[in-house]
Amino acid sequence: MHLRKTSRLATAIATLLITTPLWATNGYFTHGVGTKNKGMAGSGLAMPEDAISVANNPAAALANAGKYDLGIAVFSPLRAYETGDSLANGQGGAFTLGPDKLDSKNKYFFIPHMAGAWAIDDVSAWSVAFYGRGGMNTRWDGGSATFDPDGPGPAPIMTIPGTYGGSLFSNGTKGTAGVDLSQAFLEFGYARSAGERFTWGVSLIGVMQVFSARGVGAFAPYTETFAASGGTVFPSKLSNNGHDQSYGYGGKIGFQWDVTDKVAFAGSYQTKMRMGEFDKYSDLFAENGGFDIPASLKFGITFRPNEGLALNFDVENIAYDEIDSIANPVRNVYSCPTAELGGTDTSSCFGGKNGGGFGWEDMTIYKIGAQWSSGNDWTWRAGYSHGDQPIPERETMFNILAPATIEDHITVGLTRALPNGNEWSMSFMYALNNKVKGPASPMNPFESGNPFDPTQTVDIDMDQWEIEFAWGWR
Repeated sequence: MHLRKTSRLATAIATLLITTPLWATNGYFTHGVGTKNKGMAGSGLAMPEDAISVANNPAAALANAGKYDLGIAVFSPLRAYETGDSLANGQGGAFTLGPDKLDSKNKYFFIPHMAGAWAIDDVSAWSVAFYGRGGMNTRWDGGSATFDPDGPGPAPIMTIPGTYGGSLFSNGTKGTAGVDLSQAFLEFGYARSAGERFTWGVSLIGVMQVFSARGVGAFAPYTETFAASGGTVFPSKLSNNGHDQSYGYGGKIGFQWDVTDKVAFAGSYQTKMRMGEFDKYSDLFAENGGFDIPASLKFGITFRPNEGLALNFDVENIAYDEIDSIANPVRNVYSCPTAELGGTDTSSCFGGKNGGGFGWEDMTIYKIGAQWSSGNDWTWRAGYSHGDQPIPERETMFNILAPATIEDHITVGLTRALPNGNEWSMSFMYALNNKVKGPASPMNPFESGNPFDPTQTVDIDMDQWEIEFAWGWR
């Protein structure tokens, strides 16, 4: 029986790994994994109650042996950007966006998850989980960019359609700009008890990433390929190359400690995911297309003041600042020789080791949640989380591609118990709108929202909602 269930699960996972786009909220990590977890804003690490809990902590497999989950979410991120007037207006080599005010066209996505856990004996269990965690998808139709190819000189000032003037480099298209990043995780875990109240777990994680970029060809003169050639070879792996895949691996360790009948404590650590390069975009990302996934650390505590009520307090840290392609500031290209600012370091150009990126900082997210069982087969949940978004004000221009500005999530959820150990669950999340305002700073271009035109403001913002349903059975 178990073998048949395992076979069906593996087949479904393999299919979804190939076909499913996935999206996220805390930077590009999800606010939670699993419907019950999401109903409490991602809290409840120390209260694992379903099979997908192993995606948060592999130690949860033992407590959930014999359980299976299948869920689907509808996720809607609402992204916008606005660029202000410019005093430079493309002159003297300035690169000015708009002024424009646009909304991203991609607004609705479907996100699945599934998991199962199986007992090996009385003290150990293993698990399998498939889930998405990470992703960005934007599509900016319209907009324009104004620039002077050679600064003061005979070349005319040009205004080109597309957010970054992408129609000039997009093979006759209208210059639609944006990125599409999907990440799918397949996790195999093992858990074992070490005493009556303590359980530890480990897991091996395989990852697939899919990425594409459009409308960023205007950055071609600031690539390592162009600079190293002395300005004679334009990059072919920067923009509009369709989707590319990369594969990688990592691991996770965790523990569950039921201190008393009323207090539980848990923690888990996910390593950095070592990923292969995006070869089709080696002129865009640092380290010739590198895009590893950052490490993350979680701790949670659960209090049960009475039989029907559980209160959760969790914290999560995501180390975005350890990934060059994510953490390097875009203004690193000032040191690129072709920026004509006296720089001599080709590794600071796009695609180089120190090449410009999104400039993200790490995130620490604080989560609180509550669960109440009414005693009539209904369980109710609510939660709130907050984390300072990862984008500094001086990095808004390049983060039009990935405006991950969310800081606050409000969630609710419920579960209905059914006969024979079956149940269905629902969660709803709303992430409050948050705007990051990139200032004009002509006296200090390093602090401006648009480092290529420090007289211009660049604002980005986002809000989002998600509704998820799941079915659980034994």
